[in-house]
Amino acid sequence: MTTNTVSLADAKARLSELVERARSGEIVVITRRGRPVARLTSASPARKPVDLETLTGVIDPMPRQAESTGRFIGKLRGDARY
Repeated sequence: MTTNTVSLADAKARLSELVERARSGEIVVITRRGRPVARLTSASPARKPVDLETLTGVIDPMPRQAESTGRFIGKLRGDARY
């Protein structure tokens, strides 16, 4: 994670850009008269990238379903109707 420091005046002018930077994992420190007063960070932690080889190794041994998902859900919904 990188830290970026901006003045309050700059933060007001570039808030949308700073929010996107924080969303992507950067920490943005907002200063007033050179002193830190706020920190802008992502609300949720960044997701880890998916390792496709591991995912393929998990999915390949799974048996295929006999019917399509659409047909299966249609049957479930048909049974629940009044």
